[in-house]
Amino acid sequence: MAITASQVKELREMTGAGMMDCKKALTATDGDMDKAVEWLRENGLAKAEKKSGRIAAEGMVAVDVAEDGKTASIVEVNSETDFVAKNEKFQSYVADVAAQAKETSATSLEEFLAEPCATEEGMTVDEKLKSMIAVIGENMNIRRFAKLETKGLIVSYIHGGGKIGVLVEADTDSDSAAVKECLRNVAMQVAALHPKFCIRTEVDQEYLAHEKEILTAAAKKEKPDAADKIIDGMVQGRLNKELKEICLLDQVYVKAEDGKQSVQKYVDSVAKAEGVKLQIKKFVRFETGEGIEKKEEDFAAEVAAQMK
Repeated sequence: MAITASQVKELREMTGAGMMDCKKALTATDGDMDKAVEWLRENGLAKAEKKSGRIAAEGMVAVDVAEDGKTASIVEVNSETDFVAKNEKFQSYVADVAAQAKETSATSLEEFLAEPCATEEGMTVDEKLKSMIAVIGENMNIRRFAKLETKGLIVSYIHGGGKIGVLVEADTDSDSAAVKECLRNVAMQVAALHPKFCIRTEVDQEYLAHEKEILTAAAKKEKPDAADKIIDGMVQGRLNKELKEICLLDQVYVKAEDGKQSVQKYVDSVAKAEGVKLQIKKFVRFETGEGIEKKEEDFAAEVAAQMK
C-alpha cells in the first residue's frame, strides 16, 4: 500500500514523531493510523506525544549566506512560546539548522530531516530536533527551508530578531557596497510590503483570470448600464493597481523621495550610477508562524485554567 505525504503529516502531528519514523510506522501497519500510533509507542518513538498537541507557532527565521554571496539558505523553526524563541540555546540550534540547509542537496523537508546531522554524529536532522525538544521542554518543528544558488549575488535581511527573514537574489556582475546596499533595501521592501511575486510574468494565469472575473462582476454591479468597453477599462485599471501591490518590481519603492519611483526604477538607477548589470531575479520571504492557526487565550484565562 502506498503511503501518502498527508498520512505521514497527520501521524506526525498526532504523535510528535519524526517524518521518517511515521512513514516506517504506516508502512509496517499498512496505513492503519491507530495501529501506527501504537507501533510508534511500542518502539519508543512517540515520546513527544503530549507536546505535539501544543501549537508551535512562535520561533524564529534564520538565514545563512556564504561569504561570496553565491549560496544562501533560510529556515523557519517553530517553538510554542516567544520566551523559548529568545533562548540562546534555541537560537544557536536554529543557526545550525540554517548552516546545514545552506550545504544540503535535499529538495524536500522530508529529505532534509532524514539526512545526517552536521553537528551531532550518529543522528539525523530529525533525531537532533527530537533531542532538542527533550532538552528545551517545548514542542518544536523545523517547518520549512529554502536554498538559493546563483552566479550573481544573494543578500539577506532579518527583521525583529527573526520574526521575518528575506533572501534576495540578483543577476549582477558586481558585489560593490552600493549594490549590496541596494539589494538590502529591496530585501527590507519585501519584508515590509510582502509582495507575492517578483515580476508580472510570474503571476499565475489562473489567478489573473479569477481576479478578472471578480473585478468584472464588481464593476457591472457598480455600473450595470455601462458598455463592455467601459467595464473592461475599469477592470484593467483595477487589475493593474493590484499587480503594482503584489509584484515586487512594480511596487512603489518605500524610500522613494517622490513617493512614485518603483522598485525596478530604483534598481535601475543604482545600476546606472555604478555602471554595472543589476536585475532582481528572485526573493524568498519567511514570516514566523505565518499561516499557522494560533490558539487565542488571554493571560488571565490561562492562569485561571492552570489553577483549576
